[in-house]
Amino acid sequence: MPKLLLLSIEPITFKLLLSGQPKLMMEQGWEVLLVSADGREVQQVCRTEGVQHEVIPFVKGINYVEDCISFWLLVQLLRKVKPDVIHSYDPKAGYLGMLAAKLVGVPHRIHSITEMPVLAKNPQKGFTLLEKWTFSNATALWVNSTGMLSFFTSHSKLEPSKFNIIGHGSTLGIDLEKFNRRVLKENHLVAATMRILPSENDFIILAVGKLIKRKGIEDLVAAFLGSKIISSSKLVLIGTFEKEEEPLDQEILQTIREHPRVVQIDWTDHVEHHLALADVLVHPSHEEGFSNVLLEAAAMQVPIICSDCVGNTSLIKQQKTGLVFPVGEVPVLKEALEFAFVKRDALARYADTLYQEIQEKFDRKSMRKLQLEKYQGLLLGQE
Repeated sequence: MPKLLLLSIEPITFKLLLSGQPKLMMEQGWEVLLVSADGREVQQVCRTEGVQHEVIPFVKGINYVEDCISFWLLVQLLRKVKPDVIHSYDPKAGYLGMLAAKLVGVPHRIHSITEMPVLAKNPQKGFTLLEKWTFSNATALWVNSTGMLSFFTSHSKLEPSKFNIIGHGSTLGIDLEKFNRRVLKENHLVAATMRILPSENDFIILAVGKLIKRKGIEDLVAAFLGSKIISSSKLVLIGTFEKEEEPLDQEILQTIREHPRVVQIDWTDHVEHHLALADVLVHPSHEEGFSNVLLEAAAMQVPIICSDCVGNTSLIKQQKTGLVFPVGEVPVLKEALEFAFVKRDALARYADTLYQEIQEKFDRKSMRKLQLEKYQGLLLGQE
């Protein structure tokens, strides 16, 4: 029985991004072990997927002492388990996991690259030491968008064959059974409405993700405040403030907390119900691999406005499947918000076109099978 070890810093990765994959692998005769730091999602994931989980106390950010401890525990675990395939899903899991797996002799070492590298922002710096570390110790690198695949095969000095993409991109597609307007629960819709408290004619602008500079939140707040539609709209931000990672300016923080037309919600397990109330989803990120938020909005048939970073434009095409504006260009984003408010029929057409594409290309059930085939191909020497 082949063994697969899935590695992430946080267990929420298994719950949100990989749901159903461990269970499918088990059904196909694989032994699967999930490894991450502890968290409230662990028990639910193990129960739902029917797999085992091992805790390694990973910490966020660079912490040399804690990282050395995590690395040593990971080496010990790999020696005990002896997986045939290890697959890591975030930068820290990548550099610790790929090195430990190579040291132990795991034959197939996959790292999924879900964020653009430093090189994309500052070509003079090149790849960071930790990125080089991860890439050199992995036997395969899976990127999650066509734009990223093009970038890495053009700008890295690695063999192009080392890079792979599953289907048309994304980490593992979108659960069309969950993100489906026909199965929404009334009590969760009521709860979402009570959080937003929209008036009858409010135009609801929604953004989902970390409330940090890199995600373009300051751009979105500035565009919203400067728009002509502010008195007829509400800006709803679902996400947490981060103190250690690119925190927002104090003025923006104060605006988010105090402005009567801005609503901030720390987090929710029911994003789909908030999407059902939205008139448009805005994703102004400065950099992105491939945003699952875009897939979620598309599955819920919510029109999309996004920045033109690589991961976004791998999915959204200007005035075909959404509106696209240059990264950081607040005036253009403001105009896009006003356009979406006035031209709702056009935005609905874009959303309908994208919805059909999502159904055909990004159904999680199909993506799971494609990933299973990739794993099986590794064992057969076909990858």
